[in-house]
Amino acid sequence: MRTIKIAAGRASYEIAAKIAKVCNQKLVEVEVMTFNDGEFLPSYSETLRGCDVFIVQSTFPPADNLMELLYMMDAARRASAHKIIAVIPYFGYARQDRKDKPRVPIGAKLVANLLTAAGADRIITMDLHADQIQGFFDVPVDHLFASRLFLPHLKKRKIKDLCIASPDTGGTRRAAMYAKYLNADLAIGFKQRPRPNEIGSLQIIGDVKDKNVILLDDIIDTAGTICKAANMIDELGAKSVSAMCVHPVLSKNAIDDIEKSKLQEVIVTDSIPLRRKTDKITVLSIDRLFATVIGSVIANRSINTLFDFDHFLSLDDIPID
Repeated sequence: MRTIKIAAGRASYEIAAKIAKVCNQKLVEVEVMTFNDGEFLPSYSETLRGCDVFIVQSTFPPADNLMELLYMMDAARRASAHKIIAVIPYFGYARQDRKDKPRVPIGAKLVANLLTAAGADRIITMDLHADQIQGFFDVPVDHLFASRLFLPHLKKRKIKDLCIASPDTGGTRRAAMYAKYLNADLAIGFKQRPRPNEIGSLQIIGDVKDKNVILLDDIIDTAGTICKAANMIDELGAKSVSAMCVHPVLSKNAIDDIEKSKLQEVIVTDSIPLRRKTDKITVLSIDRLFATVIGSVIANRSINTLFDFDHFLSLDDIPID
């Protein structure tokens, strides 16, 4: 079997260390020299020649996180790595997936081009904001879903009078899938935005009275939508309101707003490290999910079993030598 190396960017060091531990690997040591003007230069402290190198880095702001990933991939390519696999738990810029008005870029496509140009042979990511972004790449993309963690977690809780709600119409399909799997009711939020990160109006479609409602979304950025939906659902007579979110961007005052809202709990993954902890936010780790995929890529095994929500693979299913 070809030698495997797992490296981490600084923004995702904690989750990369967890993934490496599950894979019975040690992270490759990476030194980063920073110049006085903020420019930086990463370098590997061991040989990568002929190795399959997995580089873990989420590309949330600042843009230095994306640049660091590109630098590390380019360094691995120039160090004669056999394969370079970019492991991107949170694929930033995914909200820029189309031209929705004149004279704007398609940022997600540009980032895909940059990753390919830097030497990516494969991309492993989770819950892209838009599924069609997979088509922006000319290399294989393993697109994972946090539902692999969220659905078993909810099923174990055995919540009575459960209602799954989407805070906007864009998440209707995801919410409907959760509701069907959990045999729960469904509610949809209809919102209008005058501009990004600003909500004009919000209406709740569906009966939430006397229900334990869980709002479902892929990204919480400013938390404006999720908090407004939670407060409105509470006013409509819900027993409780919680939320599940894959990527906790949580910019500016988002955590403070969550703490002040009617949300009892927000369940997220560690695709993005929390800026600070709070009792209202519960974190589920994606380490085993990504370690399983890495093991499957190395062994050329199918990852189809990852979409069977009733059974989670044991650690024995993640062999990496």
